[in-house]
Amino acid sequence: MQSQIQEEFPDKERILIGTSSCLMGEKVRYDTSHKHHSYITNTLGQYFTFKPFCPEMAIGLGTPRETLRLVQKDDGIHCIGNKTEGHDVTDKLINIAQEQKPWHSELCGYILKKGSPSCGMERVRIYNFETGMPIDSGSGLYAKTLMENFPHLPIEEEGRLGDSILRENFIKRVFAFRHWKDLIEAGLSMNALTDFHAQYKYVLLSHQQDRTRALGNRLANAASEPIDTVAQWYFEEFMSLLKLRATRKNHVNVLQHLQGFLKNDLDKEDKQELTETIDTYRRGKLPLIVPIVLLRHHFRRHPKPFANRSKYLQPHPSELMLLNSI
Repeated sequence: MQSQIQEEFPDKERILIGTSSCLMGEKVRYDTSHKHHSYITNTLGQYFTFKPFCPEMAIGLGTPRETLRLVQKDDGIHCIGNKTEGHDVTDKLINIAQEQKPWHSELCGYILKKGSPSCGMERVRIYNFETGMPIDSGSGLYAKTLMENFPHLPIEEEGRLGDSILRENFIKRVFAFRHWKDLIEAGLSMNALTDFHAQYKYVLLSHQQDRTRALGNRLANAASEPIDTVAQWYFEEFMSLLKLRATRKNHVNVLQHLQGFLKNDLDKEDKQELTETIDTYRRGKLPLIVPIVLLRHHFRRHPKPFANRSKYLQPHPSELMLLNSI
C-alpha cells in the first residue's frame, strides 16, 4: 500500500510542510534527545514533504544547552535561560523567524512542538517575573512570529494531532491550502474562483452555515470588483471558516442536503437505508465515513456533476482514514 501511495504522490507533487526538527527524530533538544513522532513521519510522510527547522539551534544554542522559559516583564514577554536570567534570546528568536519568511511562504502547513518557549503554538507557560507564578497562556516566540506573518497558514501542534477532530481539520486545511496555491499559480479568474467555491461549498457548510451562505452571496455579487481584491477577502474568510470545528449537526444538514439530490433516483429501500444511516450518524452511533461512503456509492450509480467534484465527499486521501473516527 505504501509503495502505491508513493507512486500516486511523487516527491514533486507532495505538499510542503514545515515542522519542528525534534519531531522528525533530529537530536536537537536541550538534552540532545528528540521527540520523534511516528504518525508525522510514517503516515503523513506518505503525502507531505517536510522542512524541519529548530530555531534554538539556528540561533546557535547547540546541544546540550540550558533550558529556556517565557517570562512576563514590564516591557513584554522575554525568553530567557531557566537558570541564567541574563541569557535572553528574545530578539534572536524573533529575528530568526523573520529570516525564514522566504521558505515559510512556500509552505502549506506547519506542525510545531507543543509547550516549547520557541515553537509552542498555544498554552505555553509564561512566568511572572516578580512572583515566579506561571500561567499557560503564551506562544513560543518563533511560533508567534510565524503565525503573525502567515495568519491563514494551517498550523498545528503534534500533541493536538491526537484529537481526531483537530487532526482531520488540520489535514483538510492543508490540502485546501495547497489547492488554493495551485489555483493562484494556474492564473486566477472569477470563473475559476466560482468553481473553487462550488467544490468547497458543502465542506464550508459543515463548519458554519450562515457565514458560508454570506460568503457565497458576496462572491456571486463580486463580478465588478478587481479579481485580486476578491481573492484576498475570499481566501481570508475561506481559511477562517475551515479553521472552525465542523459539528455533527452541520454534517447531518449537509448529508441530508446531498441526499435530496438523489430523491428521484433511489428506490424505497435505498432511500430508507440512507435516511437511517444518516440518522444513526446523528445519534453518534456511526462515524462520518459510513454515510459518506454510502453517498459516494449512490452518486457513482446516479452521477451528478457537482457531487463528483465536491470536496465534501473526499476532502483528503481515503488512506488517511480521517473520517473513520469523527
